[in-house]
Amino acid sequence: MTVEEKLKELGVELPVMVKPMGVYSSAAVCGNLLFTAGQTPRIDGKLKYTGKLGDTLSDEDGYAAARQSAINCLAIIKSQLGSFEKVDKIVKMNGYVNCTDDYTKQTQVLNGASDLLAELEILGIPARSALGVNALPGGSPCEVELVVALKPN
Repeated sequence: MTVEEKLKELGVELPVMVKPMGVYSSAAVCGNLLFTAGQTPRIDGKLKYTGKLGDTLSDEDGYAAARQSAINCLAIIKSQLGSFEKVDKIVKMNGYVNCTDDYTKQTQVLNGASDLLAELEILGIPARSALGVNALPGGSPCEVELVVALKPN
């Protein structure tokens, strides 16, 4: 089963990505690695969720926001490479959670992204960092970035 077939089976439609909101690239390739820029839970260029975990957002909202952020990373990978056929595996995920100082469930929030990637077992399960931060762009509750190993030419 291909990644696209698995996404369809999961009911996940990859969005058309909008241009970056600053002077940066959505993805960069160096050698056999592709690095995505950090992605927030945007749909059609607008944040679906805003707020801070441990304050205005529930853990469930954070989980859903992390899932959408990972979907946006996948859309960038496909846009950059043309398909997932060039992907060997996803090797690293960095996740950032906008949260209060006493919030400690960053890993559970970022499971929204990790669980999606696990369901796409074809791409592998990456190593992960889960960090709590004081603020993210636009009041986003989370941001996810991926490092992808590419198949040799």
